Amino acid sequence: MTAAPTPAPRPLQPSEEHPLFTLVEIMARLRDPLHGCPWDVEQTFATIAPYTVEEAYEVADAIERNDLADLKEELGDLLLQVVFHSRMAEEQGAFDLANVAQSISDKMIRRHPHVFGDHAYDDLADQKAGWEELKAQERKAKKKGGVLDDVPAGLPALTRAVKLTKRAARVGFDWPSTDEVLAKLAEEVAELQVEIEAGDQAKAREELGDILFVCANLARKLDVEPEDALRATNAKFARRFAFIEAELAKDGRTPDQSDLAEMDGLWDAAKAAERK
Repeated sequence: MTAAPTPAPRPLQPSEEHPLFTLVEIMARLRDPLHGCPWDVEQTFATIAPYTVEEAYEVADAIERNDLADLKEELGDLLLQVVFHSRMAEEQGAFDLANVAQSISDKMIRRHPHVFGDHAYDDLADQKAGWEELKAQERKAKKKGGVLDDVPAGLPALTRAVKLTKRAARVGFDWPSTDEVLAKLAEEVAELQVEIEAGDQAKAREELGDILFVCANLARKLDVEPEDALRATNAKFARRFAFIEAELAKDGRTPDQSDLAEMDGLWDAAKAAERK
């Protein structure tokens, strides 16, 4: 008996109602076991997760560069990740994109009683406190364990450090002011110096981690996002090093044909040029 031929996929019909529905249809086609893309079909939540994180960073990069054309494209890439995860969940009978949209809509309405209800906050600080209280109630309803249990382990380390200390601060485990944080930072630096001099690599690593953790705490106390601060410093370093390369190139040289003293002088020149 001859097997029935595999039916050809129906032509893709772009939605006239909304482009989002077209994207949902595209993802469904890509995941089709018979007519889809083999790479897309074999993906799982775990294999796609790194791409999701990467796309979020690319959105942040476009914002940092104030490139709105690029931001539109990167937001599309990030939206695709949401649709991809939602499609995989739909295939398992767990939820679909509509459920995702409904969930976040419900959450936004619930967390903004001053907009969608009759609650009134005294000021922005009161509103932020109310927001945190609503989040705490949600966590309690989910029956989470300890205070820190639901801080995602997959966050960038500095971001997670801020969230951990912010959560602990809500229950009173916090330094009173930045003075105590700075004193702790000096203490940790001194401890690192001891381990460096002792040549203990493992303990030096631990002490360096303590320093970074205290720095994240300091960022929280100063209301500074440490990832943003470090990203800006990275950009500044790259910009000034490019200045060094450009100045050396005028003589037909590269950094490896220079020395530290010369490059340090050019670094100072780059700083002076930025101040002007």
